[in-house]
Amino acid sequence: MNPYDVTDDVRGMKILFVNVFFIGTPGPGNPWVLVDAGLPGYAGQIRKRAEELYGPGAKPQAIVLTHGHFDHTGALKGLLKEWDVPVYAHTLETPFLRGKSHYPPPDPAIGGGAMAYMSWMFPTSPTDLGDRLRTIDDGAEIPELAGWRVIHTPGHAPGHISLFRDSDRTLIAGDAFITTDQNSVTAVASQRQEFHGPPAYFTIDWQAAKASVTKLNNLNPAAAGVGHGVSVRGLDLQVGLNRLAHDFEAMSIPSEGRYVKQPAVTDENGIVDMPAPTSYNVARAIGWGLLAGVALYLLWPGDSDDDE
Repeated sequence: MNPYDVTDDVRGMKILFVNVFFIGTPGPGNPWVLVDAGLPGYAGQIRKRAEELYGPGAKPQAIVLTHGHFDHTGALKGLLKEWDVPVYAHTLETPFLRGKSHYPPPDPAIGGGAMAYMSWMFPTSPTDLGDRLRTIDDGAEIPELAGWRVIHTPGHAPGHISLFRDSDRTLIAGDAFITTDQNSVTAVASQRQEFHGPPAYFTIDWQAAKASVTKLNNLNPAAAGVGHGVSVRGLDLQVGLNRLAHDFEAMSIPSEGRYVKQPAVTDENGIVDMPAPTSYNVARAIGWGLLAGVALYLLWPGDSDDDE
């Protein structure tokens, strides 16, 4: 199994810095479900991996979204052009998936790394899934995913869900907790295993996020796949998640930022109320500087014989 696989029948795939999961025993013609849809431009690679696992022309029975942020839905429309399947998401995610409302904006003022500093550039615009969308709530069992139940784990997003299979205590946590420091480009690149709460720059309710980690820890999962970072199992998972649940504030909540003291409030129609924005002029300047540095690196001419 690769570092993102969770069990024999829950296979993971990393797409740059975010993971998607294929639930179903590999084999030609076997039924399966896709969890999340990664970044824009990767529909072809997701389909290719599906065919490697389930045979030529493989199509899922359904797609389940842990939440609707751009890095979890980016390839969705491309996939749906080929796959006529239902898409499941929590009721509180529907305004962002029916084109009604933008997500609350990210919070680069939390600082802590290049990903956070650049987060003000990340898209928050809604998508409209039309009649493909099916809504689910806490405790529901998705018809195409027998044996798994929906766990509402808000904080990072209003309708964020995780999936749990009681028979072997397998968990797909989404971004409720992650196993890399998603704020940092170097940590994302190395994929060094370390437990964190949800990506801080996109988390809009820290007390809800803390309660969600406690809820998942209380399930005592035996294996877990996450939205960012490698999959974990056994004692590593037990110790790491338990520590995160008990020391969440020290380990994960930023010292400052827009949503640290007051959460954004949303409902089935979208944003209801948000705290006043904090200044992120410094973060914006750093973000532009980082982008400029990357561009310069990519455009800088390499060594050639003409230089000799």
